[in-house]
Amino acid sequence: MKKMGMLLAGCAFAALTAASAQAETTLVGAVQFDESHAFTKALRKFEELAGECSGGELQFDLHLNSELGLEKDYFENMSQGIAVDYAIVAPSHMATFSQMAPLMDMPFLFRDLDHWNAVMEQDALQPLADDVLAKADVRLIGYAGGGTRQLIVNRPITTMEELKGLEMRVMGAPIQTRIFEAITAAPTVIAYSEVYNAIQTGVIDGAENEAAGIEQMKFYEVGPEIALTAHAITVRPLAFSNSTFERLSPELQQCVMEAGKAAGAHGRQIESSQDSEKLMAMQEAGYLTTHEFTERDRLLELAQPVQDEYAAELGATEVLEAIRAVQ
Repeated sequence: MKKMGMLLAGCAFAALTAASAQAETTLVGAVQFDESHAFTKALRKFEELAGECSGGELQFDLHLNSELGLEKDYFENMSQGIAVDYAIVAPSHMATFSQMAPLMDMPFLFRDLDHWNAVMEQDALQPLADDVLAKADVRLIGYAGGGTRQLIVNRPITTMEELKGLEMRVMGAPIQTRIFEAITAAPTVIAYSEVYNAIQTGVIDGAENEAAGIEQMKFYEVGPEIALTAHAITVRPLAFSNSTFERLSPELQQCVMEAGKAAGAHGRQIESSQDSEKLMAMQEAGYLTTHEFTERDRLLELAQPVQDEYAAELGATEVLEAIRAVQ
């Protein structure tokens, strides 16, 4: 009887352990960077908050340093409901599915950091998120970003005359190409992982990125002259596979949505505060030299008609106007 009791107790313990394990859901995340990057920190905050909210039912497996590919790959996988459940992805990489998505990352869209942050908090981007969900089956559950993007060049660029014909890399969304053509540069789409070698070998003369990207990828080694065009303040959505989302209980879905929004705000605070500090630190270390772009008003003037035309083509004129109207 004693042996039987021990056996039953062991079976009960095993059943409880199996039930506990079954109750856990492990979500797979991906990021191109290491633990020090603002994107990774935002994703870690998402994991922390969602895990706490779920009482440990949600578990996380975040792959760093491009182990699962690049952002474009993450988004395609999330759309198909395979391999990746959550990641931070630049809107330009969503363009294959949603033509409207890159509007949120359009150059010269935001007046300044205060305007950019207010747009995130007031949900002015929701119509774009709705289009991504409908077209790609991916949910945008929060908005990180906050880096101010500048030109990374192998020679000083300070005027429109010096900018003219600059062969530079842009992200793979038509609006990026159209706006940089409008401001007289010569843009071309090149994979992010190939930018360093492309500048080094003379295929292009420059690229554009925020301080965190310049630091992480060591672009200053091949493009040490930074033109302070401040042409964009980044919006980096925290994306979540809708196929995965729909398999979760309503309670866990709520945890994911709440954690995504809070993690996005956390990421914005980190990156926006670190951006100028990182750029200054790299300059003080002698890695790069910054140059004021003296005709920035002219860049804004040339870009606005292209923004208007692009939004009209997408049926997103009201969205663009709503973003511009945010105070």
